[in-house]
Amino acid sequence: MGQPGRKDRVGRPTDPAGRPPGGKDPAGRVRRLGTPLGILAAVTGAFAYVGTVDPNEPGHYPVCPLLKLTGVFCPGCGGLRSAHAFITGDLGAAFSANAIATAGYFLFAAVWVLWLVRAWRGKPLRMALAPAWWWGVGAVLLVFTVVRNLPFGSALAP
Repeated sequence: MGQPGRKDRVGRPTDPAGRPPGGKDPAGRVRRLGTPLGILAAVTGAFAYVGTVDPNEPGHYPVCPLLKLTGVFCPGCGGLRSAHAFITGDLGAAFSANAIATAGYFLFAAVWVLWLVRAWRGKPLRMALAPAWWWGVGAVLLVFTVVRNLPFGSALAP
């Protein structure tokens, strides 16, 4: 099995990889789409929960430990309020609660669509970022954190 001119167990011809000729492998396509669709289901469930249970009402979610101990906003502070505003369609409130998180929702959506398209075509999603990019992301998060905790950056505070 898996050799040119060979047949699978049912007697159908296969290509060298053991797939039906012409690249039509419906079972393989379903398998390839399973992970991106599963991730979408998990994210949709999380957003549905946050959209239903309002984080603006006290007692529903734990307080950020860094904020509780030091009074300093971390890069994630306001993320749940941002997600709630985003899911209810208030993009202004989402951006003012946590600008980085709101930008991350759009970035996630773009990467997810790319992943789904590549999975549909049978190609893997390979996104290797050079260390300089990771350092850049870290620097942006650090600057965002520092600025949102200073008086002139209060617009970035949740």
